Amino acid sequence: MSPNNVKPKILIIYTGGTIGMIENPETKVLKPFDFSHLIDNVPKIKMLNYDIDNLQFDPPIDSSNMNIEHWSQIANAIDSNYDAYDGFVILHGTDTMAYTASALSFMLENLNKPVIITGSQLPIGEVRTDGEENLITALQVAAASNDRGEAMVQEVAILFENHLMRGNRSSKVSADNFNAFMSINYPDLARIGLDIHFNVENLYRTDHKRPLLVHNNMDTNVIFIVLHPGMTRDTLEYLLNTPGIKGVVLKTYGAGNSPSDEWFTTPIANAIKRGVVILNVTQCVNGSVNSNLYDTGNTLARAGVISGNDITSEAAITKMMYLFGMGKNSAQVAKYMQYSICGEMTIN
Repeated sequence: MSPNNVKPKILIIYTGGTIGMIENPETKVLKPFDFSHLIDNVPKIKMLNYDIDNLQFDPPIDSSNMNIEHWSQIANAIDSNYDAYDGFVILHGTDTMAYTASALSFMLENLNKPVIITGSQLPIGEVRTDGEENLITALQVAAASNDRGEAMVQEVAILFENHLMRGNRSSKVSADNFNAFMSINYPDLARIGLDIHFNVENLYRTDHKRPLLVHNNMDTNVIFIVLHPGMTRDTLEYLLNTPGIKGVVLKTYGAGNSPSDEWFTTPIANAIKRGVVILNVTQCVNGSVNSNLYDTGNTLARAGVISGNDITSEAAITKMMYLFGMGKNSAQVAKYMQYSICGEMTIN
């Protein structure tokens, strides 16, 4: 980070989202606006006494339109400016924020600077907006350093309301509360109240200092299959035979349970024999897959389904995209899905 006598240098990357939206006076529909509108509504930024620059998506996008090309655009912007800034703040819509945070955590190998993603539930020009506080706090987190002058946060994180969370451990849990995100299975990185108190023991650290390496190849030949009572064999087989499919994140019940009948287990086993990687994650927001707890979960494990432990759905699907995008074969992907690459899961 910058020495004490030098202002922290922060780059804001504005992708769009509610935080920068403005209401169309005729249709009353919210539409993305430009960055100058955003800054004009947060004059307190100048009180931080930071050197702040910005990049903007042109045009800004609703986060429902976020895709892997946009992830590459963000990652490349960080890569191009990595040495010139102490930290990065990404302004992003809430709907796909956890997916972007998870993807970037894998794409930005050897990251040792803060990449803080934030947004808001109300546009920043609204009287009751949460956007102003989220943006200012995100900037403060991105500028924070320890007593050795190192970045306090050296990972991709989501800042929302009074939570600073590991990005690949976070999920959106509310469509209308200001505390819209939670990290259920991993403690917050900081407690945010009158002050910002970092939980140092929870912060991610690599055991080496190497140059940032950006991985832009994300393979989209992966899907979710969400179990529900009434699913049929025809539906399951149709999904498992999706053309080009390489991996499946199977969202199961409870601690990783599924139907144990032949109509379900045989298509799953056959898909794995064809080389499809299938990862078992729970539909529950809290807890972990435990294949040994019930026979229905153990049946999947015997068929070759991999346990996702306590990984979020967002981290699971983006991790699979990343590993296949690295050119790894099915056996290699299956192996690495069982390891924590950048703090995204707890290994049992």
